[in-house]
Amino acid sequence: MNHPSEHHALQKRPFPASLFEALKAAFGDRATTSQAVREHHGRDESPFDPQLPDAVVFARSTEEVQAIVRLCAEHGVPIIPYGNGSSLEGHLLAVQGGVSIDLSEMNQVVSINAEDLTATVQPGISRKQLNEALKDTGLFFPIDPGADASIGGMSATRASGTNAVRYGSMRENVLALTVVTADGRVIHTGTRARKSSAGYDLTRLFVGSEGTLGVITEITVRLYPQPEAISAAVCAFPSMGDAVRAVIETIQMGVPIARVEFVDKLAVRAINRHSNMTLREAPMLFFEFHGTESGVKEQAQTVQDIVAENRGEDFEWATRPEDRSRLWNARHSAYFAMLQLKPGCRAVTTDVCVPISRLAECVEETEKDLQGSYLPSPIVGHVGDGNFHVAMLLDPAKPEELEEAERINRLIVARALAMGGTCTGEHGVGLHKMGFMIDEHGADAIAVMRAIKQALDPNNLMNPGKIFAFEG
Repeated sequence: MNHPSEHHALQKRPFPASLFEALKAAFGDRATTSQAVREHHGRDESPFDPQLPDAVVFARSTEEVQAIVRLCAEHGVPIIPYGNGSSLEGHLLAVQGGVSIDLSEMNQVVSINAEDLTATVQPGISRKQLNEALKDTGLFFPIDPGADASIGGMSATRASGTNAVRYGSMRENVLALTVVTADGRVIHTGTRARKSSAGYDLTRLFVGSEGTLGVITEITVRLYPQPEAISAAVCAFPSMGDAVRAVIETIQMGVPIARVEFVDKLAVRAINRHSNMTLREAPMLFFEFHGTESGVKEQAQTVQDIVAENRGEDFEWATRPEDRSRLWNARHSAYFAMLQLKPGCRAVTTDVCVPISRLAECVEETEKDLQGSYLPSPIVGHVGDGNFHVAMLLDPAKPEELEEAERINRLIVARALAMGGTCTGEHGVGLHKMGFMIDEHGADAIAVMRAIKQALDPNNLMNPGKIFAFEG
């Protein structure tokens, strides 16, 4: 894998002083070329070298985003939307320079329509902030990618997370959007109605577009009633294959579990150290059940029977809210916990998703790949929907370790594609997975994507250099 600085350096576009003067006149101190601010907006959680924008502007409304986009379009300067900076594949790196539009101050709830089970929010609001605003309504927003990502960023990358097995991903849970297009128009896609047969589904076109087609400035999302009863448990297994087979059987039996997460032995060790837990160091599943008191009890009993048939140990239950919170906080902190296994390291993370029937085989073959490598590489996964993640820990000062991580990544992705899966289940393409797009979709499908990009953004201003090459 080339660093972006190696691959895109010649394509960096000029940044006219007149553009910054216009931005400064319109936005005052909220437009800046400060080195520290640019550095903050030119890096994410990927292993790529920082790629800094030429300027950063903090927007507060759709109208302000529109004004920024129009100024950039007039000057032919790239635009990179910025949420919380928690992306893993280089999505927000300014590989051709340009203006980073920071949407973090657009963090308001526009409306809550409790009777319709919807809310409309600005893109900078985080999932935790949204759920805090919903706490007195008896409703919640379930998409939970772990990091406290912004709803705008989650929409742009079509995020999912620990609850996806029951509630789906952002694809299923975004009903409508307000988007500023590359030429500065404001368009509205979708409605608050639960379905529509009216024309092309523009909402789903922009959900997952990673900022390459427009800037999302409002999102209408689905909400769900808080379950009457919630119960969580952990269970250890003698092998990764046993754990994953238990999940496959659970899904195939139609048990409506809300969450089922897999962590391997190395990941459990990291979690224990980081979160002061005492989980058994073995392949482990984290379960959560939602429903009525009787429904949760029935689900739990069915899953326990399946677990026993797959050599699982007895469940350790966490029924009190504070115990469940501690358990899931530990799971959500797994990424940062894993980084501590190798002090000073960076992580090359990869995620793939395969049909549930091939998941056990895919995970077991991946385990063999990792056993043949000298890099510590824990595995975690949202295995209820066939998605798992590998974090390959490397010394950033050793190029040979980066190449080893990419060798493993290529093996994992090739296997997933051969099994009818995808090169990324939730991280997105960004820079890191671009090389696999033709393998997954075929050249003709990529040509269709490229045609859409060229129609909506003919000057390639919106987050250029991501997902696929602009010209084939």
